[in-house]
Amino acid sequence: MSQAAPSPDAPGTPAVSLTASRHFAAWLAEQRVSLALTTYQTGKLFLVGLQPDGRLSVFERTFNRAMGLWGDDQTLWMTSLYQIWRFENALEPGQTHEGYDRLYVPRVGYTTGDVDAHDIAVDATGHAVFANALFSCVATVSERYSFTPLWRPPFISRLAAEDRCHLNGLAMHDGAPRFATLCSRSDMAGGWRDRSRDGGCVLDIATNETVAGGLSMPHSPRLADDKLWLLDSGTGFLGYIDVSARVKSSDAPRDGGAQTSEFQRVTFCPGYARGLALCDGYAVVGLSKLRASETFAKLALQDALAARDAEAWCGIAIVNLNSGDLVHWLRLDGIVAELYDVVVLPNVRRPMALGFKTDEIQRIIDLDSGGAS
Repeated sequence: MSQAAPSPDAPGTPAVSLTASRHFAAWLAEQRVSLALTTYQTGKLFLVGLQPDGRLSVFERTFNRAMGLWGDDQTLWMTSLYQIWRFENALEPGQTHEGYDRLYVPRVGYTTGDVDAHDIAVDATGHAVFANALFSCVATVSERYSFTPLWRPPFISRLAAEDRCHLNGLAMHDGAPRFATLCSRSDMAGGWRDRSRDGGCVLDIATNETVAGGLSMPHSPRLADDKLWLLDSGTGFLGYIDVSARVKSSDAPRDGGAQTSEFQRVTFCPGYARGLALCDGYAVVGLSKLRASETFAKLALQDALAARDAEAWCGIAIVNLNSGDLVHWLRLDGIVAELYDVVVLPNVRRPMALGFKTDEIQRIIDLDSGGAS
């Protein structure tokens, strides 16, 4: 199954070519989900669902440096170059717009400045929290300031715009930030780049303890069933860390005392893995091609691909977590070479979104039926 993605923001521009495995569309139908994914390299938000005849529906919009995502069937949050956006579905239940059953409209934007915002999530109060890589902290949005810092690793001596440890990933537990992935424990500007091969770690935000170390550019931690799933991007493996003792304990020690855990490898991914969503026994993994850079040249992923006589590709891999098999996939070719994040949109068949490059956003108006008449 192969098709080109239309570009409503820039008609006539080179299309992205998408090729799906034989049963990828059927998997979306069986799971009753759609997918949203971002590529910051070309600044795209892609929404992948199904057309009425069962073929893939791929819709894209342009946002500068589109990166972290959080979503459900009504709301979508996304980090971008210097803003964080909240999209809301403008359609009523059962309503469609041009054949789409969700119309995500950017309603609220927070201007953060270029803080290199990576993962984003929503806490128990409905506020967005995000991995602020530039300032090496976990932060939340602010009505007054660029951001409000919530937590920083214990080895980071002060907040500074220096991307010291490349804090990129964020996992939630009970509506609060609980685990973070970092590429190193460096406390100097850009120091993580010298530790990309094995300096990565996972920290417990509640206790300041190291959960696991010796990782290679870990990304995208996601908590499910007392397992912290994540991508050890520098080696190419999807795997998990058993954190049951941590999440079930109400009196966890602070600042030391707990033992670190081993990262359990489950599946090798054919690309630089970044972006992870869990869906009913499956992992949806974002894959990117490798950059020609000194940082990437140090990674074990290069040798692992060569040993398998394979090349890195860009797209989505669906992994059965029980067997570890890569059962379905979606490849992106053309102008897109890197993805950052992916989320599952439950009970959504065919989503679309509004952007700012066309005049549609001027004409789509929905009213609050609870307001004055």
